Amino acid sequence: MMNLPDGCVARSARMEDAQAACVLFNCCSEILTGEQPHGEEDLVVEWRTPGFDMHRDTRVVIDEKGDLAGYGEVWDIDEPHVRIHAWGRVHPDHHGRGIGSALIDWQEKRAREAIRKAPEDARVTLGCGALENDGPARQLLEDHGFHIVRSFSRMLIEMDAEPAPATWPEGITVRSFRPEEDFERTIQSVRDSFSDHWGHVETPYEEELKQWRHWIDEDPHFDPSLWLLAEAGDEIAGVCLGHGKRHEDEQLGWIHVLGVTRPWRRRGIALALLRHAFGVFHGIGKTKVGLGVDATSLTGAHRLYEKAGMFVKRQSLAYEKELRPGIDLSRQTLDESEET
Repeated sequence: MMNLPDGCVARSARMEDAQAACVLFNCCSEILTGEQPHGEEDLVVEWRTPGFDMHRDTRVVIDEKGDLAGYGEVWDIDEPHVRIHAWGRVHPDHHGRGIGSALIDWQEKRAREAIRKAPEDARVTLGCGALENDGPARQLLEDHGFHIVRSFSRMLIEMDAEPAPATWPEGITVRSFRPEEDFERTIQSVRDSFSDHWGHVETPYEEELKQWRHWIDEDPHFDPSLWLLAEAGDEIAGVCLGHGKRHEDEQLGWIHVLGVTRPWRRRGIALALLRHAFGVFHGIGKTKVGLGVDATSLTGAHRLYEKAGMFVKRQSLAYEKELRPGIDLSRQTLDESEET
């Protein structure tokens, strides 16, 4: 049972809630950022992610009028079940009624179910994010025992004219992704690149393949020409995985993943991929390109983006609560030889 205001009830989310949920999410986002980034199609794809169970992993709060007043979800789909993530929103008309606290209490209870699935001696945490300017959300998390562990930036470049072409290191070529031929080797390259990302935990390869296949097959806006592979002969040295559909801004292209595998770092491949991506996006009519980055990236990615002409649009904070102490299985540091 959730401790809710009189007249409010909670239940699992249903597919038919997708439209109302996006209205709620966008209402919250518009107040904080002036944008409406959430789309019903994207939410349905997310809810259908392999391993995610809407009945078990979501809750909606319905107010006295039958409208959606709050939403919460918990992501606990990856072995070894040591870094659980929560996300939620409360409609501004219902702030201060205790709905946010009720959702966080439910999220923590749900997240603690992961402890029995985690390795016996491993540390288990629950993570949640908040925009830097969202004072009430930050206070709510801190009141519930969460603390800041990291800062992340949304970065942007605005292109008034065609961007300068990329300069490629000797022996490196670039081409677009071929879905049937390149799928597994591309995902392996993403895994290799992001094994050095702060907080990374190694997960089963086959399960990750299922998730990527789902996101590609179920996304009606997936465009393989926006997935770029930098190659050295037959080897993928780096990847830049882009998307051309952003609900908040039709002129905005988005880079979900930019990574270079460790043997190929410090050769200028990441910068070349990024600049090449700017040109590809410009070629399809985009005037802006954005991405998200760890503000204190272990591999120095934020410095790379600044060098390419990107600037910080806004900041968000990663909060964490320890559910069980133990050995931390996540990546926390790199030595100098492992940096970009």
